[in-house]
Amino acid sequence: MKKIWINEQVDASGMIHACIATCDEAQARDCHESFQRNLTEKQKAWGWVARMRVVESWDEVPVNSLNLA
Repeated sequence: MKKIWINEQVDASGMIHACIATCDEAQARDCHESFQRNLTEKQKAWGWVARMRVVESWDEVPVNSLNLA
């Protein structure tokens, strides 16, 4: 089973502002750390989060994502 890691920066309303998907776990972890570091204190106070999740199909990846296959 193939794993696809998805990294997202999401605001408090659930809107995705940045999304990167990859099959490379190390690349995904680096991206997640970068997404977390790049959230400003103001964004964090407004409820923004950086999240990483795993799916098994490209059909489950948001259409607006940057795909690093």
